[in-house]
Amino acid sequence: MGTAEWACASLKKLAENKNFSIAAVVTPPDKPRGRQLKSQPSPVKQLAQTLNLPVWQPARARDSKFIADLRALEPELIVVAAYGQILPPAILELPPLGCLNVHASLLPKYRGAAPIQWAIAQGETETGVTIMKMDAGLDTGPILTRRRTPILPEDNAQTLHDRLAQLGADLLVETIPGYVAGQIQAQPQPAEGATLAPKIKKDDGRIDWRRPAREIWNRLRAFTPWPGSFTFFESTAGTQLLKIWQADVVERSGNAGEILSADSTGMVVACGRDALRIRELQCAGGKRMTTGQFLAGHPLKPGQKLGE
Repeated sequence: MGTAEWACASLKKLAENKNFSIAAVVTPPDKPRGRQLKSQPSPVKQLAQTLNLPVWQPARARDSKFIADLRALEPELIVVAAYGQILPPAILELPPLGCLNVHASLLPKYRGAAPIQWAIAQGETETGVTIMKMDAGLDTGPILTRRRTPILPEDNAQTLHDRLAQLGADLLVETIPGYVAGQIQAQPQPAEGATLAPKIKKDDGRIDWRRPAREIWNRLRAFTPWPGSFTFFESTAGTQLLKIWQADVVERSGNAGEILSADSTGMVVACGRDALRIRELQCAGGKRMTTGQFLAGHPLKPGQKLGE
């Protein structure tokens, strides 16, 4: 059971392994997407079709007919990855071996919808994946296995997502045989250290220049590619949105949001502590460009301020 791109690595890994037989792939119905609102299948459905696997698309996991059909299928084990719906007890208790979830954090830290983004935003230097036996709570089920990976300075949410998705897929196919054989026992999550990772909102990307530069830099990486980190600047055309793609922290000081320097090496903007050198950015409706390219058309100068 899965929806988003996160689940595809696990589905592919399971399908490639002769030890597993996939009876069905469950994913939500196709949804309108894009500017033309054309109906589009989920990434999981697209992959399942290329693998010639049967696809089920119930509107709701709680649908009684779906649960009855699932019960008739008699699955021994259900694997869940980024499905996007809370599973009712009728499904959690249906397979003899339960439901296993591939989660993108070292539980109990970062339970919830956006563990990858919030781990980066909070300045973590390490994260990982957890294979968990699901219960009725929000990522509170007992842990089977975990695997760690560093969060690199060059990582953003997309690069870390891709690495963790593969790490989780590998760990899943390694864990299932030992779990089925009784060699891996589920261990309750410790209560200490539990944190939440709520769904990302567009406004989370708005830069508050009063924050320390290191914190802004972490959030920039966490919210790339979506919703992106953005601020505003004043021009002859009025207030314009400016999306920041690449930046680094420098030891300079000034009033929060004040441009300290602006040249081909970058635009240095003062923060609550230290400053951020912006190296790559994008105007609303424009293309990504280096700061030097941007300044050629938007001559921002030291002393001007970014923000609302």
